[in-house]
Amino acid sequence: MGSQAIQGALWGRRPEDWASIQEQTGLAGYEYVLTFLHPGSADKLLDVGCGSGLFTVLAGRSGAAVTGMDASDQLLEQAKKRNPSAHFLIGEMEELPFADKSFSVVSGFNSFQYAANVKNALTEAGRVLADKGKLSVMIWGNREDCEAATYLKAIGSLLPPPPPGAPGPFALSENQLLEKTLEETGFKIIDNTDVPSIWDYPDTTTALKGLLSAGPAARAIDHSGFEKVQETVLQAIQPYIQPNGHVVYHNKFRVVISEKSTSHNTV
Repeated sequence: MGSQAIQGALWGRRPEDWASIQEQTGLAGYEYVLTFLHPGSADKLLDVGCGSGLFTVLAGRSGAAVTGMDASDQLLEQAKKRNPSAHFLIGEMEELPFADKSFSVVSGFNSFQYAANVKNALTEAGRVLADKGKLSVMIWGNREDCEAATYLKAIGSLLPPPPPGAPGPFALSENQLLEKTLEETGFKIIDNTDVPSIWDYPDTTTALKGLLSAGPAARAIDHSGFEKVQETVLQAIQPYIQPNGHVVYHNKFRVVISEKSTSHNTV
């Protein structure tokens, strides 16, 4: 079984809060990818794990034909409202419902690390990419460079111990696992950059809504109850409350951009 059944249910719990608050935290990474790749009207772009569609809006402004796929019906409804001109569908990242070589660009922002089998998911991305097509993957940077890791640690304290190799926010960040897996699946890395991302919430209420809309928080709520999770997250954000009341986290996202070789491994 792939990741769709589990992750779709988790990430679709609070779709409005995700769309209006939390999805914007990835904006620096979205803009970096678009500046690097410069997609245009000749490009067909697939965003895997598109969430509520913010990146598809930005990519669509370039003239590219944009398709977004996600595991959550609820997030896709938000995406369709935000970007009616794009094509959206629900699907499994390890079994992409597209023909070989259908796209010139495939992107995945904080999505591939939640695959049940990351190598299978990246292999599928390569299958649907044209030769010399570009794959952009954004994941968390190193834990020590991400202040929001403290929030994730607090959430983790409310979960049962995960099995070895379980997917999660930092699953691909350590020991260059993403880079190694990309090379194993036939990609040539052409850019690898840690992009600073400042999460700036206007107040604690907004911060709570945004942070609790993510999949790991939903899983913690299932295990420990909403009140316990809310109390724990509120306590975790206290060090990041500024004198003006804003809640600010300084983080880094790792953006790795690769090219599909003509001898791409599809096994």
